[in-house]
Amino acid sequence: MARDQATIFSFRCLCFIIFVLSVFSSISFVIWSQYTGFFDFQNQVTLQNQNQFINILSFPSAWNHLSFPSGPPPKFLKIALFVKKWPHKHRAGGLERHALTLHLALAQRGHELHIFTTSSLNPSFPSFPIGTLYFHLSKPTTAGYLDQAVVWKQFQSQNSTGKPFDVIHTESVGLMHTRSRNLTNLAVTWHGIAYESIHSDIIQELLRTPEERQAYSLTERAMKVVQEVKFFPHYAHHVATSDHVGEVLKRIYMIPEERVHIILNGVDEEIFKPNAAKGKDFKKKFGIPQSKTLVLGIAGRLVKDKGHPLMFEALMQMLKENDTFRETAIILVAGDGPWSDRYKDLGATVLVLGTLEPAQLASFYNAIDIFVNPTLRAQGLDHTLLEAMLSGKPLMATRLASITGSVIVGTEMGYTFSPTVASLKGALYRVWHDGRGVLERKGQLARQRGLELFTATKMAAAYERLFLCISNDEENSDSYCAYQPSFH
Repeated sequence: MARDQATIFSFRCLCFIIFVLSVFSSISFVIWSQYTGFFDFQNQVTLQNQNQFINILSFPSAWNHLSFPSGPPPKFLKIALFVKKWPHKHRAGGLERHALTLHLALAQRGHELHIFTTSSLNPSFPSFPIGTLYFHLSKPTTAGYLDQAVVWKQFQSQNSTGKPFDVIHTESVGLMHTRSRNLTNLAVTWHGIAYESIHSDIIQELLRTPEERQAYSLTERAMKVVQEVKFFPHYAHHVATSDHVGEVLKRIYMIPEERVHIILNGVDEEIFKPNAAKGKDFKKKFGIPQSKTLVLGIAGRLVKDKGHPLMFEALMQMLKENDTFRETAIILVAGDGPWSDRYKDLGATVLVLGTLEPAQLASFYNAIDIFVNPTLRAQGLDHTLLEAMLSGKPLMATRLASITGSVIVGTEMGYTFSPTVASLKGALYRVWHDGRGVLERKGQLARQRGLELFTATKMAAAYERLFLCISNDEENSDSYCAYQPSFH
């Protein structure tokens, strides 16, 4: 009994220590961002006035803020991509959607893309009418990962065919660090790191009910951070998909600043854009009454770590305690997962739509007044938030560092809440009381920020410049890496 109490006590101590460190890290990051952001901006203006160039690899902020030429690239690259799984239609997570959006855009700009990925269980592997896009499929391991020996042989074969690869890109650990050593023309994009997950683990433990078993993942996660700190340097260049992760890679993982580059995720601006007619048709199709003065939208995988137990409890309480809210609001839920049936139990106020394809999802965003993302995962940068922004909708999301540091940077474009039922209910009631007029104004500002930072075009342009800079082109590498600041 004493041993059990000591174990629980030590675990609680560990939780408290990690929580304090996380809070301190978040506060210091906010303060650091405010001050260094100002001085970085001043330095950029000074350099521009002096007509000087900088080495773009040392640019400290998100490359999405920079302007790159929209014309044809100065050189067509041969690019190798390693990605665990290539998306099939609408069945894709954030990593796969990023891989699809980015590399299709690069191929359409004329670059030669060789994609090393696992073969799909679906016999109809997606095809694309792009002559510079090549797939090299292999059977996944029993754990579902790329077979490193097989894909490396495929890579070496293509590397010796025609000209060698100019640059190598891996989505997370698609290419393991044991193969990435000594490849100076390689960049890895991180869609989630262990240090971020510690915050998620703390939230999950705090939300754990007495009936659930106590998890000891926090201690395991701390060791995972140590492991990552050890092997991350084996990758030459690191792309962070949020401002927060960029700072963590520099400060906590101790990767040299000139090897860490922040390129925020982007989504297709031709698909996700305001269209009132599509929104009206969507409402009509699903029978949404005109009497509803507030339409909230939720989309994604309906699983626990995406915050749906939290959202379910908050909505259940609000629908029971407030008849007016139940009569005037409606919640649209797009996606599938274990919590789909639970949402249906809440009655007619919650409409579960199932999984939607991108075109349907675009209409979904146009039908809602605000997009809500209750995620408990402090990893990466969620594409649904960016899609809603480009569609001209305000956001409401969990107060996580990647979200508040890169997306909802102020109350003028949305709302944030702590991952508790009380905080979530408070935010939902604020949205309800603010009304459609306030939400429309916030949505306009959200779209403006989205167009400045989160389009597929901005993302692809930033990656193209990075790839040109780190490519095996000794004659022109200096000119590709030189940038005359023009901060937007």
